[in-house]
Amino acid sequence: MNLLAKSKKIQLPRALRSKNYRLFFAGQSISLIGSWMTRIAAVWLVYHLTQSAWMLGVVGFISQIPTLILLPVAGVFIDKWNRHRVIIATQVLAMIQSLALAVLALTGIINIWQILILSFCQGAIDAFDAPARQAFVPEIVEKKEHLAQAIALNASMFNGARLIGPALAGLLIGTVGASYCFLIDGLSYIAVIAGLLAMQIQPKKIAVTNTKTLQRLREGFVYAFGFGPIRAILLLLALVSFAGMSHTVLVPIFATQILKGGPETLGFLMAASGVGAFAGAIYLSTRKSILGIGKLIAISPAIMGFGLIGFALSRELWFSLIMMLFVGIGFILQFAGGNTFLQTIVEDDKRGRVMSIYTMAFFGVTPFGNLLAGGLANYIGAANTVLIGGILCILGAVIFTKQLPTLKPLVRQIYQKMGLIS
Repeated sequence: MNLLAKSKKIQLPRALRSKNYRLFFAGQSISLIGSWMTRIAAVWLVYHLTQSAWMLGVVGFISQIPTLILLPVAGVFIDKWNRHRVIIATQVLAMIQSLALAVLALTGIINIWQILILSFCQGAIDAFDAPARQAFVPEIVEKKEHLAQAIALNASMFNGARLIGPALAGLLIGTVGASYCFLIDGLSYIAVIAGLLAMQIQPKKIAVTNTKTLQRLREGFVYAFGFGPIRAILLLLALVSFAGMSHTVLVPIFATQILKGGPETLGFLMAASGVGAFAGAIYLSTRKSILGIGKLIAISPAIMGFGLIGFALSRELWFSLIMMLFVGIGFILQFAGGNTFLQTIVEDDKRGRVMSIYTMAFFGVTPFGNLLAGGLANYIGAANTVLIGGILCILGAVIFTKQLPTLKPLVRQIYQKMGLIS
């Protein structure tokens, strides 16, 4: 019996041996499934109400533009505030937002303007929630050497939900309607809030500073963009977010007009991307060292780009699903790989600001890509729009790869100071 118990203990991922991280992981796993259900249901509902590719882009823009505006300031405050309390507050507000959407949908009075307003509110919440959660992970992982695995597990959790959520949403929309997706999402926040409240967090000493907010904001940008490797990671993510992630707002058009399907087809397409991303995240969680992450980040946008090109040219569901697998794999290797790299090398007193800039490179840039994609799709079609995005992702991978020889010596100096290499 003791031998069996020891065997089970050994099989447990190292990062999950931290109790607080286990609570965080379990709660987020449930809540994120609901969040993905809401994303798919909202996109489907918008297209159902408007039949407009342009309006899909507008909703995508409105939902994320508050993130772009607020993220830099949010990072400054997250470096000063108690991150645990910030996350509890954002999760409560997000639950209220989802339940409000559910009530409007269930009563049948929902319209596009209400969706726009609630999407804007969710974007404002995300501006504080996303960087706070990323900066919070190092506080709840007991050993520094387990941090890389924790970040990879976060990615697998996010994309496991991305696999399950859209598939469930497609089935629910086709049977009982989108409103129940919003309701389930609202109730799912109970799990993550309960997990956060159950944590025993050691009080963290926050350095008292008289530096003004704008000056601290400037320090964060100078620190991030003044160091070549961090700057390159941020710019690559911004390019992929702008050109590559805009396909998500156009998927309903592929599902209905190109592949001649319905909400189930939409759910399967998004779930396929989630399967790929989940597989990529699992691979990252098995890596034993941060070493070699640069090459992985370099090739990942090319994988995503080829997937987008294949998806744009496909007219068969089975081939589209395969291409979405590659899209998911490519994106998560870059996003989670870049996250792992930054969390490893960044100075702790600047972590919140750097992660807010990193989050801004994704959430803040994506709405402009969504808006442009929605407009372009009206003139050149959804397929051609996604095709252009795939080509730009491949070009980004080529440019980043050419920079690697000049970036490696800078990174090696940090790794040597940290004792990762001799």
